[in-house]
Amino acid sequence: MPARSRTPADPLEPWLTRWRDAIDRALPGLLPSHETPAGAVQEAMAYMLLAPGKRIRPTLTLAVGEIYRVEERRLMPAACAIEMVHTCSLILDDLPCMDDSPLRRGRPACHAVYGEATAILAAVGLLSHAYALLAGEGPGAAGGTRDRLRAMVARRLAAAIGPDGVIGGQAADLAATGSGGETTASVDLETLEFIHSHKTGSLFIASAEVGAHLSGATPEEIEALVAYAKNLGLAFQITDDLIDAVGEASVAGKPVRADAVAGKTTFVTLCGEEGARTLAGELVDTAIASLAPFGRRGERLRALARFVAVRDR
Repeated sequence: MPARSRTPADPLEPWLTRWRDAIDRALPGLLPSHETPAGAVQEAMAYMLLAPGKRIRPTLTLAVGEIYRVEERRLMPAACAIEMVHTCSLILDDLPCMDDSPLRRGRPACHAVYGEATAILAAVGLLSHAYALLAGEGPGAAGGTRDRLRAMVARRLAAAIGPDGVIGGQAADLAATGSGGETTASVDLETLEFIHSHKTGSLFIASAEVGAHLSGATPEEIEALVAYAKNLGLAFQITDDLIDAVGEASVAGKPVRADAVAGKTTFVTLCGEEGARTLAGELVDTAIASLAPFGRRGERLRALARFVAVRDR
């Protein structure tokens, strides 16, 4: 797919880099020590969490806070907790019993390095550690946040992960795929949208909502941000399908053409390459329109949506 223009004049690039670097600096200090009997599990947790990544979801949390001029330190623990939950989902998604992917973020998948059992324990470890951060436990945790607000944020993240969120989307995805990876039945656009609005979109929505709640947004503002994130998440998945269909593994940092080999239905197989690009563009336009209540304050989020539509990794 065509590469996005990345020039020094592009104001989004230093902004994305600044947040990614801030998240990358914060993550190591939030992990438990390796010097325990469970050291191999903790090493696997760090291996996946600290691998180079886009950090789009925690960036979304921090970007929402930026609208309200909230200090980074107030949102960073929650943003990192979201990245831990996302990394947990990646570890599980790569397992042989799921998508059976050998690579993730440009390096061997967690189970390929540490074995399936340790990879599963690392995923659960990241999930539990994320909630410890939200509860205000451990170094760098979300201390100073009111208990009631912490509980609300934890509930929202739990809903995003559970049967009505990531797990529900993954279950629907597996139901459409046979044990050998082949599609078992025709998957229409409505079913595909259900799978990915849950499997991918739900964590985007939670990322925006968590940032909004912690920033003191009004119910109307939260509703606008949820609409933005819902469309952004689905556009993100469509570009993932495009990367798999026409991208380069050396750029993407993961195998490409994997969906075609597995015979999986994607937005590209349903809509064609140009149709998928058009749909992603429409979703981005809808996401941007949702930001009207924020005026100029929402410009970074608008730029982030445009970036998602043309990304190549």
